[in-house]
Amino acid sequence: MIRRYLAFCAALAGALLATGCATSPGYDYSAYRADPPRSILVLPPVNNSVDVEAPYVYLSTVTRPLAEAGYYVYPVAVVDAFMKENGISEPAEMQSVPLDKIDRIIGPDAVLYTTIEDWGQKYHVLSSDTTVDVSARLIDADTGTLLWDGSARAVEGSNNNQGGLLGAVIVALVEQIVDTSAGRTREVARMANFNMVGDRSEGLPLGPYNPDHVTDPRRQ
Repeated sequence: MIRRYLAFCAALAGALLATGCATSPGYDYSAYRADPPRSILVLPPVNNSVDVEAPYVYLSTVTRPLAEAGYYVYPVAVVDAFMKENGISEPAEMQSVPLDKIDRIIGPDAVLYTTIEDWGQKYHVLSSDTTVDVSARLIDADTGTLLWDGSARAVEGSNNNQGGLLGAVIVALVEQIVDTSAGRTREVARMANFNMVGDRSEGLPLGPYNPDHVTDPRRQ
């Protein structure tokens, strides 16, 4: 009986150890590996925030992380101007243009669809937080296949504790009167994009124009 009990305890301990050491499965890159893109067209983001300036401030921050990852990125200002010249003025309308038309007229390997979930500064009594929350889907322009998707949330806080309570209140009031939100939010958006694209476990694999792409395990 004692021997059987000890054997049961040993088996239970082994099962618990195996469960504790198990790791969650990583991102499935099989669709990306089947047809890795070389060029990406980025459409202006759908804006779910209350800041009407958000889409084009965000758009100015998205090209660099994609280019540094090793992709050719169509100039976002040129794409936006082309859409508007053809009567498509709103980001939501641009994202509803059929893929086959984008593929036929512009010819990218993939299209990046982005969405702004949260954006801008939130003021508290003695501090403020600048928040950017975005998501993205990379779609094969020829087949419509989802190649990769990701999301990121970046927050930068300011804490006005210098100069005592009165000084903190004065600084907080000045920050709310003087509009410095655009510059701060742009920097936080850059941070969010680099986090989303550059994450080495679930981010976008390195593209063909990055010399390290041959050793990127996500492409293997």
